[in-house]
Amino acid sequence: MRVLVLGAGVVGIVTAWHLARNGAQVTVLDRQPGPALETSFANGGQISVNHATPWATPDTPWKALRWLGQIDAPLLLHLRWDPPLASWLLRFLANCRTSRVRLNTARALRLALYSREQIAVLRAETGIEYDQLQRGILHIFRNPKDYAQSLPGVDLMSRLGCERRLVSGDECVALEPALAGVRDRLVGGSFSPADESGDARTFTVRLAELCAELGVGFRYGVTIRRLRAGDPVVVAAGRRGGAGRAQAARRITAVEIEGAGAGQGTGGVEVVDADAVVVALGSFSPLLLQPLGLSLPVYPAKGYSVTIPIGESGGDPTAAPTVSLIDDEFKMVYSRLGDRLRVAGTAEFTGYDASVVEARARSLLDRAMGLFPRCGDPARAEFWAGLRPSTPDGVPVIGRAPGFDNLWLNTGHGTLGWTMAAGSGRVVADLVRGRRPEISLDGLGLERFR
Repeated sequence: MRVLVLGAGVVGIVTAWHLARNGAQVTVLDRQPGPALETSFANGGQISVNHATPWATPDTPWKALRWLGQIDAPLLLHLRWDPPLASWLLRFLANCRTSRVRLNTARALRLALYSREQIAVLRAETGIEYDQLQRGILHIFRNPKDYAQSLPGVDLMSRLGCERRLVSGDECVALEPALAGVRDRLVGGSFSPADESGDARTFTVRLAELCAELGVGFRYGVTIRRLRAGDPVVVAAGRRGGAGRAQAARRITAVEIEGAGAGQGTGGVEVVDADAVVVALGSFSPLLLQPLGLSLPVYPAKGYSVTIPIGESGGDPTAAPTVSLIDDEFKMVYSRLGDRLRVAGTAEFTGYDASVVEARARSLLDRAMGLFPRCGDPARAEFWAGLRPSTPDGVPVIGRAPGFDNLWLNTGHGTLGWTMAAGSGRVVADLVRGRRPEISLDGLGLERFR
């Protein structure tokens, strides 16, 4: 079977790995010169099953209104004429009901728990190294009201299988001594001992190297122009993964590419044939699928990160955390990546603009240095911004594209691409190869938005 994987981020590379491990002839297409050079480049570093609660909650709309006009707000919405964003926001508001929060949390958590298991399996099988730490994730609170409001979510996730335990301010410091300087401001926290952290880019680059050893081909520097689709054909129900009568479905017959990495075809366009196509293009997936009549409610949410060298210019390495943290007040995360501290957060809805607004990035740096003032040299910090492919309900879109026989989706992971990549890659690879996935796909497909 010849499979084209579109996208060389962590989601696409894990998918390619599992396909190749099971005998598929895989080619990965990406516009960048190498893997993990967009959303996977410098994310928060957390494999945070405990963070699977969606953004869409009853409190979020009111917080967003209070944050309007604040350049350093955790969530920044630019009011302008943008029909795709307006449609996305209406779906988002519909998911802010308590009943939908429970449903969406359960769906996201099912995949996140499976993914955490799968990355442990992959790590054991390959020996891959990526500055990983298995020391859990600590969610800290300074505001008593926010802490109290988090308790039902902690209880829900615990009942759904994510081990989380409540901890006092003193226990927060015992778990992460670098927090000692702010002990008087901590009201408590919750700790998820099985969660992890690590460098998603390093992981992706090294797994891509292992993919190449399995024979995976990489076509970098190519722009994917469009997917060619044939007329509908009758497909046996068994091939569609379920019972019932036969159905009509279209097939992707080829992918058109152009650019420096493409061959010399008609008009500079190369046509690449395949038996199956997996779309793992993150925020850019809807643009490719729309001409096929597929409406994918994924919108880019720009997130920022700051990487601080630890111990530079007289800094104290012990003053930086080794337990990965979530700071609830500012919606920021901290991950220790070897001799670096990765700080990430904020969401900005500004279309496909991935440029760094220094004021927003610097607010992350200032807050990080306020929390860990002796960890390193802020003058050597590196700023970055990337587009998170976000769905209105906080659940990714994985599975077969409706109405198509050989087109598969693996996108829309939002802030949890690194958390869910190992699981969603394994699931989609199983589907492409005609195998039954190890978890239920109920509520994970594009059909739920119809």
